[in-house]
Amino acid sequence: MRVLVVEDERNLADAIARGLRRHGMAVDVAYDGSAGHEMAFVTRYDVVVLDRDLPGMHGDQICAELARSGALTRVLMLTASGTVADRVEGLQLGADDYLPKPFAFDELVARVRALGRRATPATPPVLTVADLVVDPAKRIATRSGAPIDLTRKEFGVLEELLKARGAVVSSEELLERVWDANTDPFTTTVRVTVMTLRKKLGDPPLIETVVGAGYRVPDPYQPGQVTP
Repeated sequence: MRVLVVEDERNLADAIARGLRRHGMAVDVAYDGSAGHEMAFVTRYDVVVLDRDLPGMHGDQICAELARSGALTRVLMLTASGTVADRVEGLQLGADDYLPKPFAFDELVARVRALGRRATPATPPVLTVADLVVDPAKRIATRSGAPIDLTRKEFGVLEELLKARGAVVSSEELLERVWDANTDPFTTTVRVTVMTLRKKLGDPPLIETVVGAGYRVPDPYQPGQVTP
């Protein structure tokens, strides 16, 4: 899941980003409204965690423009004011959810996850292919009942491949969905991550390389030629 945090309180913004990353999300941060607006319209995010009172461009304007654009991006609006009138106003602007400060971080994570599920085509809560079972909410992957120890990035790549339901996912798409904006677009990190993921998943191989296009996990899985 790709998340943008737009918050001018740097310590809070960085704390939110660190916490969401610990939960396996790819997170970018903008510290003012102008930067947040630009990033939100250049990159496709699943969720934007948006402070309302921002310098440069007000959060209300960013929220309204995202809503008008028809983007699938979901907006979780943050504000120091938690009155009913403020919540109603924020939702009327196009926000999908509203969380007053201060907030419990576990609640923030739960709301971001819920909005992320709404930002993409519906997928089952537990993803299965052949004898592989992946539970994104619990961050658990098993094969033939045996747990698989995956890094956050490996888990993210596997989740994106399974969510594609057999379609090819390019390296660029994986880089955009699993890593953040600080990652070198010319890096080999996707290829290396897929290689280590294949080893951990074991045999028979599940991940196919489609030369010149990307990777896929056939659904339902049918053994075939797999490029290492």
